[in-house]
Amino acid sequence: MRLRPLTTAVLAAAALPAMALSACGTPADDTSTAAAQETTAPETRSVTHVQGTTEVPADPQRVVTLDTPHLDTALSLGITPVGSVQSDVSTGLPEYLGDRTQGIELVGTIEEPELEAIAALDPDLILSSSVRHEQIYDQLSEIAPTVFTDYTEGWRAMFSTTADALGRAADGEEALAGYDARADEVGQTVGAEGATASIVRFLPDETRIYGPETFSGSVLTDVGFGLPELAYDEYSMAYVSAEQIDQADADVVFSTAYGDPAATTQAGVTAVWDFLEAVPDCAFEVDDDEWMLGIGLIGAETVLADVETLLADGSCL
Repeated sequence: MRLRPLTTAVLAAAALPAMALSACGTPADDTSTAAAQETTAPETRSVTHVQGTTEVPADPQRVVTLDTPHLDTALSLGITPVGSVQSDVSTGLPEYLGDRTQGIELVGTIEEPELEAIAALDPDLILSSSVRHEQIYDQLSEIAPTVFTDYTEGWRAMFSTTADALGRAADGEEALAGYDARADEVGQTVGAEGATASIVRFLPDETRIYGPETFSGSVLTDVGFGLPELAYDEYSMAYVSAEQIDQADADVVFSTAYGDPAATTQAGVTAVWDFLEAVPDCAFEVDDDEWMLGIGLIGAETVLADVETLLADGSCL
């Protein structure tokens, strides 16, 4: 049946109630507007970390990292931050990360992040550690949701918290399982079971021996090495004088220098260093960025590769 067209009068009459409701802004309209806003609001998740609990984007797109563990973790999980910091002794981001860091803008140094530069990047998530930036946590949180990790929990816990903040918790668990399998493989290849290893780091004003709870120390224990039993501090480090360097002796000794070796304590221990049983054939200088700053999955896998390569001929173990 064909409908008859509505007359102009009827259309006008029908429009009046609608216009009146629109003009008045009824509660029903307010409710539907609020519902529409809710559906368009970005989805968030709650992440618990060393500073408390923070609501972060479910899928962050503009991440800024202010410490190397978080940069390493983000890149290992396929996320390229928009900004990051460099160490005080370098002119860029860690070299061991290769071309993965292309396009990342520098926002100061680890010691002094530039808040204005961070804000200018319009981040939706900021990642760092309490030991580095606890004093500016509130300022960072005003810029974007901020999640901190705690070095004393170990690199694996830091990795997992960071992966969770990035919305990649499941990927993180899978990646750690792959790392464990690789560590076992390297241990068997080099014959680490029952052997000892130590890690010495030379800095401008001090010499440290790294314990089993440090990043590189934990990688060596994952491989199967035993580390020296010393009076380590809360960060699993022991501080020794030149005369005490013999405390680092082991079947294998790895050493690094922070910055220019000539500007560190390395020169001061040379005479004593030569008396270590591991010297010279089983004492190896390794890259400081990889073993000390690369506190994440990529760094850990790099350390594993170094151990496998340096001990491949079996002469030390």
